[in-house]
Parts: sequence; structure tokens; C-alpha cells
Amino acid sequence: MKLQEIYDFLNKISPFDLQEKWDNSGLIVGNATREISQIVVSLDLDESMIEQTPAEALFIVHHPLIFAKLSQLDFARYPANLLEKLILKKQSLIAMHTNFDQTHLNRYVFEKILDFSVMEQNPFVCIARGEWSYQTLLALLKKKLSLPVLKVVGKKEIITSVAFTTGAGASLMDTVEADCFLTGDIKYHDAMKALSENLMMVDIGHYESEQFFAEILAEELKNLPLLVIISHSKNPFHIESI
Repeated sequence: MKLQEIYDFLNKISPFDLQEKWDNSGLIVGNATREISQIVVSLDLDESMIEQTPAEALFIVHHPLIFAKLSQLDFARYPANLLEKLILKKQSLIAMHTNFDQTHLNRYVFEKILDFSVMEQNPFVCIARGEWSYQTLLALLKKKLSLPVLKVVGKKEIITSVAFTTGAGASLMDTVEADCFLTGDIKYHDAMKALSENLMMVDIGHYESEQFFAEILAEELKNLPLLVIISHSKNPFHIESI
């Protein structure tokens, strides 16, 4: 298949026009007329993936390799070091970020991984209603996401509504009407704001909440006449107990 055909397929299942204005989803590296040898899907791209994947392959990732404006290409530094390797191997790269959050990732993780039932949903935030104790909710999150510890803002003994978005979603707290908001990368001042507004928040980790991207997309791609491989990205963080 040509790269353009694959791009068009992706655009049908998760339109790139849905992405946020600050995002850079879509074609990052490639030529629309290039024949693709195989597809590799992953949360992120790293050097070892490029080296282990044959020439003329297509990587489809969640996080765009290029976010900010590139004023220079220093091939000794990230992300230019990866861009150079992609180009030399004639490999291509497409990102599906905030568009895929809206069409697939948020709802999948909330329902299929965390076992909540979506009662309401805006483009990014899923909400479930019911009744959970503080301890029951935290135990569920630890188990489902394999989290040894949780960072929690505020405490409510009984929780009747849970909101959720993958990744770093604390900036969406003003749109949340729930007792508890689950997301990743909660900053100090976000926590202070949540406390002042009586919103309980749980930091479930950026990687932990988005690690399912590849398996979701691979299922969508299974009928394409190409080999599709899932590559499991590594969490850049680890828990160190001294």
C-alpha cells in the first residue's frame, strides 16, 4: 500500500481535523507516493525501534515526534537524531494524538480497562455515575493500571461521579462536573486549584493511561493487506525505592 492510502484510512477512522490547534497529528515524515513495507504501531518512537525495523516501514505513534517549531536540526539531539535515522532508512511517521483521544482512546480505557460505564462524554472527558468508596476507587485504579502508588488531591469518602481523560488532562478541570477527576501529570498549581474547588483528583500517570494506544489501533488496522506490528514503548519513569 502507498502511504497516502494508509493516511486516508486513518483519517476515516479518526479524522485529523479533530486534533487540537496546538497539536501536530498527521504526517510527520514521509512521501505520500511511497510504498510501505509494514506498519509498526506504538505510543512513542525511540532509536531502537527505528534500528530494528526494516526500511520503508511506517510508524504510527500517539505522541508527535515534532511538537514545537524546529529552528535547527542538530542530529546529536532529540528529536532531530530520530528524524535523521528515519530519513536515512526511508521510514515514514504518522502521529494520531488528540484526534485519536476523542474517537478511541479515552472511551476505550475508561470502559474496557477501568470497567466504568460512560454516562456522559464531551470530546475528551468521560464521566461515570454510581457510588464508590475512597478506598474502593483507589484499589481499582491500582489494580487495573498496575500502579504501586497513587498521587491523590483531596479526599472524599463517598464518590458518586468519576471523570476521566488520558494523558495530561488537568487543564480540562473547569469542564469537569464530577466528584473525582482521573488524569495524568497533575501539576502543583492544578492541585491547589482543585482543592479550592472541592474537586478530588487522582494522578494515574501519563504513560499508564495511554499505554493501550497501540493495541487499539492495531485492531483497526488488522484488515489492511500489510503486516502490522505492535511495539511496546517504555515508560520513561520508574519507581525507585531506596
